[in-house]
Amino acid sequence: MQRERELEAARRVCQALSQQIQSDALIEHTLRTALDTVGAEAGSILLADAQSEQLIFRHVVGDKAEVLRGVAIPWHKGLAGAVFASGKPEIIVDARADLRHYPNIDELTGFETRDMIVLPLQQWGRKPIGVLEVMNKRRGRLDQQDVSLLIIISALSTAAIEQVRLFEESKLAEMVHRLAGISHDVNNMLVPILMSRQMVTVELERLVGTLPPEQAAKAYPSLKLCHDALNTQREAAQRIQDRMQEVSDCVKGRRSLPEFTPCRVAEIVDGVVKILGFVADEKGLALRTEGLDGLPLIVADRRCLYSMFYNLVNNAIPEVPAGGAITVHGSLDKAGAAVLLSVMDTGRGMPKDVRDSLFTGRAVSHKAGGTGLGTKIVKDAVDVHGGQITVESQEGIGTKFLIRLPLEPPAQPSP
Repeated sequence: MQRERELEAARRVCQALSQQIQSDALIEHTLRTALDTVGAEAGSILLADAQSEQLIFRHVVGDKAEVLRGVAIPWHKGLAGAVFASGKPEIIVDARADLRHYPNIDELTGFETRDMIVLPLQQWGRKPIGVLEVMNKRRGRLDQQDVSLLIIISALSTAAIEQVRLFEESKLAEMVHRLAGISHDVNNMLVPILMSRQMVTVELERLVGTLPPEQAAKAYPSLKLCHDALNTQREAAQRIQDRMQEVSDCVKGRRSLPEFTPCRVAEIVDGVVKILGFVADEKGLALRTEGLDGLPLIVADRRCLYSMFYNLVNNAIPEVPAGGAITVHGSLDKAGAAVLLSVMDTGRGMPKDVRDSLFTGRAVSHKAGGTGLGTKIVKDAVDVHGGQITVESQEGIGTKFLIRLPLEPPAQPSP
């Protein structure tokens, strides 16, 4: 019986390899074959990134899988890190009792790991390229027989995964190298801007300080306006640096674990409006907010939400003709457990095929010079908060993005 199961597992993996499918499809097939073979509820494949010394969730099967995909953890932490370091498979009968278990992941997904098997993905005599995890056997407990089956699956798959991955990484490396050069140039260009800002601030203070008290009092409103503009300049420079890092992480298919803190949606959107308001004014657009001040605090990653709103508003601006409007609206759902947010514009709208492909693996940019990364950043931000996003659009009328975010994410990682 065991031998038949081993032969069937080998047959399924070999069949997938013979089809020469893409890397992600191969990884998904490997994982699903592993879960089906041992009868487990969930699993994941994490691949190593030598540059950052992290294990990155490349594919995940199970509840809240989207939340984990792309998340990176240090490759020396958790059971995954232990197996990656040792190169030896392990059976964990009770994950919660094992001090090496990395609870942040369960907390992030709301999934409760009971038993699990972790195996290295490695070719004979070589270092692992990642790990394969399977969790929670549906009947009974994961055991040594299951390990034997999984070793066959991982051994047959590793070489193919490595070959395809190396090919993809060679293409990605060139893109990342170019992006690093761009990021370096952008940072260099920001330095004189920030330095001149400081010089202008000091000079303004000096000039106002030389005025008689009566004239200084009259000049105060103008001084405050200048300070506000200069602070906006500083914030914009920081946002540019953050944006470059965000794009770099997105290109690499990686993101950090979120940092959840209580925050107000109105403050986050105000930051976006402060930056993009100048662009909207220049084009003759109205950039409005409605209902945000009345929203309760939500537990969220402030940076993720800022990126989400920034991308949605920034993408809308080129689509709206002069005299049009972009509105960010917020309300509380009837149950009082989530905020309902929308970003609406009176722009050109989207064709049905473009609208239906948004937030899917088929999403691409239809704008000149566009990369499509903005859409992925928005979707990742919504997913990490356990939210949902949909889009309504009609050509010639406009587009409306609808977002539902819980007041608290499904789980919050430990600090």
